[in-house]
Parts: sequence; structure tokens; C-alpha cells
Amino acid sequence: MFLRCSLRLSVTMSVIFCAQVQTLAQSSDQELLAGLDADFARLAPQTVRPAKGYIQHPYLIPAGYYDQMWDWDGFFIGAHWANHDSAQAALLRDWVVSFASSADAEGYVAGCITPTGPRPLFGKFAMKPFLAQGAVLAADRLHDYEWIRPIWPQMRHVLDYRRKTQFDERWGLWFWDNAMQSGADNNAALSNDPKDRSSILAVDASVWAMREYRAMAVLATRLGYSDQAVDYREQAGATKKAILKNLWLKDEAIFLNRRRDDGKWIRVISWSSFVPLADGLLPQKDAERMIRGHLMNTSEMQSPHGYRSLAKNDPAYNNKAIINPYSNWQGPIWINANYLDWIALRRYGFKEQSRWLAETLARNVRSDIAKWGSMHEDYDAETGEGLAPTIEQSPGGKFAGFVGWNTLAQDMLQCEATGQHCMMLDIPAK
Repeated sequence: MFLRCSLRLSVTMSVIFCAQVQTLAQSSDQELLAGLDADFARLAPQTVRPAKGYIQHPYLIPAGYYDQMWDWDGFFIGAHWANHDSAQAALLRDWVVSFASSADAEGYVAGCITPTGPRPLFGKFAMKPFLAQGAVLAADRLHDYEWIRPIWPQMRHVLDYRRKTQFDERWGLWFWDNAMQSGADNNAALSNDPKDRSSILAVDASVWAMREYRAMAVLATRLGYSDQAVDYREQAGATKKAILKNLWLKDEAIFLNRRRDDGKWIRVISWSSFVPLADGLLPQKDAERMIRGHLMNTSEMQSPHGYRSLAKNDPAYNNKAIINPYSNWQGPIWINANYLDWIALRRYGFKEQSRWLAETLARNVRSDIAKWGSMHEDYDAETGEGLAPTIEQSPGGKFAGFVGWNTLAQDMLQCEATGQHCMMLDIPAK
């Protein structure tokens, strides 16, 4: 009887202790979130500019070092605003309209737009596949799809142009012109060699293209173009099958890029290897193997301050502060890439890890803001210190800062601390 009572008491005390720990953690998260909310109430408005010149609507910029409107920067910044307040999804809508309206007769859209017009970079730097995904997210939050109808022909042209210029019929997969076009400027899994352009079948390019077709199917359905919707769904399904068949190494539990010419595997584990997990492409057991074996592996992606952009055991790994002629994606922590990792962790049930990530990133950016008054675009994976832009890299020798998609740190922590506004970038089934 004494033993039974002792066991009951022990269990009761354990439950009380666990509840107290959980309450303390929630309280700590709430305080951290309150501080981050205050910081971003000051900084986030810097990402919005009024219509000017060529850009006929309010537009989104990373702010600080960058005053141009970019493709995937605008998508992630707009997604943050839409998640923060549904009415602010109008900013993401305007981003879609501005880029779609910039399409030329072929369907080409530059990846960067300024008040003086589109800005071609590194040759014909085409927009990344985010236009339809942004349109779905904005339309869903605004409860209005009709604004898409006038730009629907342009959106279709943009999709067709990408298929003509970035799709490999033999593999059924997608490629970037070079690493710069991918947005991860010097991703070691890609190449910027001018003699080796469009040479690599890319995991991230293929996932974004697949999601873009899926989003176009939703838009076509909502606009009443059922035949087009069927075609887009088929294209999305075909790309998904090709990704799993040709880019997934089941025995090693990892997605890797391959060369288009001979199919040789690019033996580089970078942030882009994990993009398929954010979309939920793998069954649970395979995803768990990949997350535990690679993402949470401290010799590869996991650092004390978040997830690296390149595996630590890769020969190219470094944490140099680079911003010109390209930013550094060969090691440093990037908030947008970590946001996709966070989605993957939540999608596959790694709740403790997703909470750790949200808290860690929030503390990093809060520390950065306290020290500099703004943020950096990337962070040293080993120390957590901000990297670029440095004072020396900033115009006039005065720290320029960065805001942009770092606002996603607020979205992650808000979800973990309150259970609300958990933005997973899901595309509706219809």
C-alpha cells in the first residue's frame, strides 16, 4: 500500500513538475514574442514602399541594403504581411500584379523590378516560380480571386516561358540558368560557371515549379477554366513523380541535385536538399530518416543557432561575410531557409525541434537588433553573429541593415507561442 501511494505521489509530482516547466516555457516564449513584436512594429514597415514610377502599386523590398523589389524576397515578405493581418495580403496581391504585368510577349519576367523598370541581372535573370503561389495565398486571405482574371493571360505566358527555358523533357525535371538565378547565390550544389550554364537538375527549382503548377490549377479552377486546371494538375503530378524517381536517394535518405548531361549526382547537401520536406513530398518514415540523419545532424546542417545553408562537413563550408557580387549560401544561417525547415519539422511532427528553432532564431534576431538597430541578411552558424552587410559593405560606411524575410522569425514564434497564425504555405486542393 505504501509503495502504491508512493508511486501515485511520484507520478503526481512528475505531472505537476512537467506542467510547471511547460508553463515557464510558454511564459518565456510570450515574453520573447512581445519583444519581437515591438522590434518588428518599428522595422517591418521599412519593407513597404509607395507606388513610384514604373511600379504602379505599393511594393515590397528587403529594406536596408536593398531598395529593389525582388521575386522570392517579395513572396516571403508578402506572405509575412498576409499572415500578420489578412487585409495586408493586398501587399502580396500587388506584388503579384506588378510582376505579372512586367511579362514581355514571350512570358519573360525579370527577377528584380525597380521604379525605373525591370532590372535584368547576369543576363536574362528570369523570375523564380513563386507568382502563382503568391496569388493563391493573397487571394485566399482576401477572399477574392477576381483580381487575378485580368492578369491571367500573363501568368500563363510566364509559366510557358519557364517550361521552354528551364525544363528538361528527358528527366521531367527543372533547372536554373545558374546559382544566382536560384536566389541562393553561390549554392555549392549549383554552379555559376559561365561555361556550364543550365547544367544541373535542381531539387529546389523542381519543387517550386511543381508547386507553381499546383497553384495555377487552383487559380484556374476558381476562375472557371476547368480544362486548364486539369492540365496544370497533371503537370504538377508529373514533376512530383520525377522528383521522387530521379532526385531522391532512398538508401541515403537525402535529395540531391544531378547533372543533366550524364545524370551524375552532385554530392553536396545544402539547404535546398530539404525543400521537398516543406511540401510534404515524403512518407513519414522516410522524412523522419532524412530529418534525423541530416537536418538534425550537427556534423551537417544543425548548428547551435539554427540550420546551416551548407553541411558543415562539406569542403566549401564557410561563414564569410559576403554580399557583393553575391551573398553567401555556403554555411551561414538564412531565416527564409530556416522557415522552410521549420515548416518541415511541424509537418512531420518534430514539435520540440520546431519550437527550439523558432525560439533560437527569435533570440538571434533580437540580439542583432539590440546591437545594430536593424538586422543582417545572414548569420554565422557557429557564433550566431550577423554577417552581411558589414559597415564596410554598406553605402557611406554606415550600417545599412536588412529586414525582409527575417520577419518570418515572428511568424514562427507566434505559432509556437500562441498556436495561432501557423503559416505552412499550403496550397488548397482546389
